[in-house]
Order: sequence, then structure tokens, then C-alpha cells
Amino acid sequence: MMQFHSLLLDNGLQIIGETNPSARSLALAFFVRTGSRDETPEVSGVTHFLEHMIFKGTERRTALEVNRDFDRIGADYNAFTSEENTVFHAVLLPEYLPQAIDILADILRPSLREEDFEMEKKVIIEEIGMYEDQPGWAAYDHAKQLYFGSHLLGNSILGTPESIRALKRDQMYEYFERRYVAPNITVVAAGAFVWEDLVQLVRKHCGNWRAGPIGRGGVEETRGTGKFQVLHRANVAQEHVILIGPGPTAASPLRHAADTLSLAIGDDSGSRLYWSLVDPGLVESAGCGFHEYEGTGAFYTSFSCDPEQVEENLVVIHEELQKVQEENITEQELNQAKSKILSALVRRSERPAGRMNDIGMAWIYQHQYRSVDDDLNAFEAVTLDHLRQVMEQYPLLQLTTLALGPLEEVQAPGMSRR
Repeated sequence: MMQFHSLLLDNGLQIIGETNPSARSLALAFFVRTGSRDETPEVSGVTHFLEHMIFKGTERRTALEVNRDFDRIGADYNAFTSEENTVFHAVLLPEYLPQAIDILADILRPSLREEDFEMEKKVIIEEIGMYEDQPGWAAYDHAKQLYFGSHLLGNSILGTPESIRALKRDQMYEYFERRYVAPNITVVAAGAFVWEDLVQLVRKHCGNWRAGPIGRGGVEETRGTGKFQVLHRANVAQEHVILIGPGPTAASPLRHAADTLSLAIGDDSGSRLYWSLVDPGLVESAGCGFHEYEGTGAFYTSFSCDPEQVEENLVVIHEELQKVQEENITEQELNQAKSKILSALVRRSERPAGRMNDIGMAWIYQHQYRSVDDDLNAFEAVTLDHLRQVMEQYPLLQLTTLALGPLEEVQAPGMSRR
């Protein structure tokens, strides 16, 4: 039977773990509560850049040795940066826990050498260009910035080529010293491991990390700017449209209902948008997803299609959202959405990596441990009344819209041309 454990070290570093006697592997991660929303304009993109630099070597290891040592234990390892977190994770066999803690703890105290910094700048700028060349991603990034406006969640995760070129190594070091303090870090483990061994290893390698003050400004709700913008890209064949509206926060009791509602509206099969847009061939793809953040949340609706069909499809989107707002979804749609969510949740929970991510995020956002049954029961309990509460508090047509593609202007009902 799965068992949860937690311990706070004297320096403020949190350790949590879920042991699973039936697992044969271990998922391990260091969650650092820092992301693009914690940046100022002067260091735009520094969090993601720093994620890269973490793997560039320490006093004990070169970049080559970091990768070699992970490979020697057969670990599947990586990292990611979001608006709110930077996570360094690995999946491995349980006998290699000591080596994995040694490597991860070591790289989280990087050298940040000037020569590595200047070299990696080129990689980051190349990555920004690569993503900007992907119209779907570019539309999402620009739409997010348009929706959030001056809210800190509008900060770009990657930054811009200009902000990265202007960034200095000392600015990154100052950011690292301020954000990578022990109380801002949570070590999370799930699967096959001995809790006492994990604690001993983390205490040995991280117990002397500096405490320091932590905090996050701008934790407030936003309803979006309500703007409608068209970005002309002559070299893009299709038009990519993103519509963003407000939703519950990551700590809201309505977050499960919001997840369920978004799936019923825009799952990639059997949803409202699938039958109204994808199945009849009006769009290449369409979907709706709920994103929860600290202090706020948002529904992201998107589609891509031939330019001449954009305005017609925007009308369809508005009509479908209006219909759901006025009539709600049906009991059958609710049950179907819940079945999909419950199935995905159970399948994810059978992998240590899935549980590691779930318990880590729950601890960071809800400040609590949530078992698989806790989440299953929460989704099972969602009713049509809960969906109605979501839509009453966060109307589906309170939208900020961005279109990116070959069109120079787009007109849609109830929206001004810009």
C-alpha cells in the first residue's frame, strides 16, 4: 500500500515522498518554486536560461561528467521551466538513489562559469527562434502575453533574443542566489525507495544549503485584458487562433469542475468542439484546456484552419461557448468527461513519474498530500451544479483572442477589428 512521508529540514528545504511496495522504479525530482513570473523585465528569460546552466557543470563535475554520471545509472532525466516552477527530475532503479541524489544536489549548485554562460546564450537564442518558427507555439505565447497584460504571468518563459543578449552572468548569479534557497525547494520521490534513506541522503547533500527569505509578488487574480489582436505572418499557411478566458485558481475547490468542463468542451475526441469543428473538417485541430496557476486560472480554447474559414469558425466557437454557458453540458457529457479523466488519472498513477509529478504539484499549490483516491473522489464528486458555479464565476465568453497567420485582419461577432 502506498504510504506518504514528509519532513522539513532545519534550513527550510521540504522533503516529501510516496513509497509504493509494488513499484520497481523510482521517480525523483527537485521542485524549485521559481519561474518566469518571478522575473523583472531586466532579466526576462533568466529562469529558463538558468535551467540550461544547471547542467553545465559544478565544482565537482564538468557538463560532460554530469551527463555521463546520469547515463551510468541508466537514469531518464530532464528538466523543465514554467511560469511558476523549475523542476529537475529523473527516473531510475531504486539501487541508484544515492548516486541520483548526489548528481541532482550537485548540479543545483552550479558553477555558472562565464564561458559557459556566453556559449549557452547562443543555444537559448537559437531555441527562441526555433519556437517562434512554430506557429502554434508562437500563437500560444503571444496570446498568453496579450491575455495577462501587465500581470506577471504574462512574462515570456523564454524571453526574447534581445533580453538574452543583454543578460549578464552576474544578473543570473544574483537571481540564482535569491531564488534557489532551501525554503524554495521541495524534494519529491515516488515509487520504490526507503524513506529513511532518502532523508539521510538529502540531509547529507542539501542540509547546509542557505535558507534566506522567499516570496512571490503579484499573486492576484486576473480576468484578462479582453483584447482582440491579429498578428500577420506571411510565411504561415494556416491561421492559428487562441481564445483565453478566466478560470479558478490552483487552490480553488472548483478546479476539478473546471478541468471536467474544459474536457467536455474541447477534448480531442467526442467533445463539443470536436463534433462542431473537427469532425466536419472545418479545422485541422481544436481544443479547450484549463490551466491553473497560483492566484488565478484560465481556460485556453484554440483552433487552426485555412485562413478563409477563420471567421466562420470563430462564430462556431462563440456559439458553442454561449450554448454551454446558457444550458450547461448534458449529464451524458459530464459522465463521459469524468470517465476520461479518471482513466487518465489511474493510468498516470501507475507510473512513479506520474505520481511524483502529482504529489509534488499538489504540495506546492495546495500545501497538502493528495492520494490517488483523493483525486479520484474529487472528480467523481463533480456535478452539473459545480460546472454551473464555474461558469457563473468565470463566464466562458469573457475572452481575449489572438490570431496568428497569413491574415492581416479578422472580424468576429461581438469583437472589434484591430
